[in-house]
Amino acid sequence: MKVNRASFLFLIAALGFTGIGWGEEAKKVGATTCIACHSDQGEAFKKNPHSKNFPLIKNIPFEESCETCHGAGSLHANAAGNKADPGYATIKNPKKLSAGEASKTCLQCHEKGQQAFWKGSQHQSRSLSCLDCHSMHHSMADKLLKKESEMETCYQCHQLRKSQSMRSSHMPLREGKLVCTSCHNPHGSVGTRLLNQDTVNENCYSCHAEKRGPVLWEHPPVRENCLNCHSAHGSQHDKLLKIKRPRLCQQCHIESRHPSTGLTPDSIHVSGRACTECHSAIHGSNHPGGARFTR
Repeated sequence: MKVNRASFLFLIAALGFTGIGWGEEAKKVGATTCIACHSDQGEAFKKNPHSKNFPLIKNIPFEESCETCHGAGSLHANAAGNKADPGYATIKNPKKLSAGEASKTCLQCHEKGQQAFWKGSQHQSRSLSCLDCHSMHHSMADKLLKKESEMETCYQCHQLRKSQSMRSSHMPLREGKLVCTSCHNPHGSVGTRLLNQDTVNENCYSCHAEKRGPVLWEHPPVRENCLNCHSAHGSQHDKLLKIKRPRLCQQCHIESRHPSTGLTPDSIHVSGRACTECHSAIHGSNHPGGARFTR
């Protein structure tokens, strides 16, 4: 089997071999040695939360901080920037690792809390790594994000949601009243769609508590799923509705007390161009005479 030079160097580096002596192991040299060459990364690291939390929470002194993530650096330092030296490749660069290996570095510390469900999550199963959203050294926003905001970070992939947020009726993301993580946990969730709560409705009720109930008269599609009627990220219709009224209601109600044919907004059977002009308690009613969700 023919092995090229690059593959050979990678192999011997992975096994810990150097040109100086076979089997030599890398040793820790301290952050001061690392910063001597990597001053930009070192100065940026001093300003981010990790430099404060390593000694405070993990009891890791600053001198050990670089090698906690990148591995022992003596062989890399001895290579003095010579990429042909096998020792140069012994340092771990998360950017050049597979998504799984890169995330494994971060999960040494971030394996609980919001990151507890990362393994098996939608993002993890699509081969995303922590470095697709976060920057260990240089950051443009809170939470060490690579982009200027949460929205822009998520919009790198979720272009459809970006388009929906620009519609006339939209979640107040652009206004700064909500962020993506107000509803979603990008690191994993026990529910669907990376929601913070177990169900869509529970997620919505965290803000719209008045729609929770209990109510005497329940509207089945409302209790089943808010998304039966609403488009969560944005819509061309008022109140984030998926379809303009009365067409939205007529998806289900086409034979009860009204003509079974489809109605237009200017029909004499539709007051004020919408069913909710009469059936105003559409999310549920507590009135003894509210079986039809009227006022």
